[in-house]
Amino acid sequence: MENRETNLLAIRPQILNARVSKNMSDDEQFQNKTMRPIIKLQGDLLIEVFKNYIKKRKNTFYELPLEKRMDFIENAIQKDMKFRNSLKGMIIGQFTVEEYLMYNKNSSALNKRMMNIVKERLQDNVQLLEYQVA
Repeated sequence: MENRETNLLAIRPQILNARVSKNMSDDEQFQNKTMRPIIKLQGDLLIEVFKNYIKKRKNTFYELPLEKRMDFIENAIQKDMKFRNSLKGMIIGQFTVEEYLMYNKNSSALNKRMMNIVKERLQDNVQLLEYQVA
């Protein structure tokens, strides 16, 4: 039987510009080695989850100009704790046990980094969040 760790690591995309070096902080190494590949892997899911978040908020997002849409994304991630915890769960659920133990040592700072990356990913893909008429 194959183990979970091997499978998780095998499906992660390689991010060539996410460098890891000894002169980086442990948090930055963890961010580039673990969180960035997981967030990239979960990218399509994160976008669909955010579309559902918009729908649950009566689609007001679609009435906003671009700058306000960026604010909407940031506020959703920073201020809606239920949504934020859901996003964290999608990422933490992809950690190996060893990565989870490392994450636990400084989860507060790593959560901040994680949510900033997710926010940037959603903002960079704001065009994928356009309203779709069925």
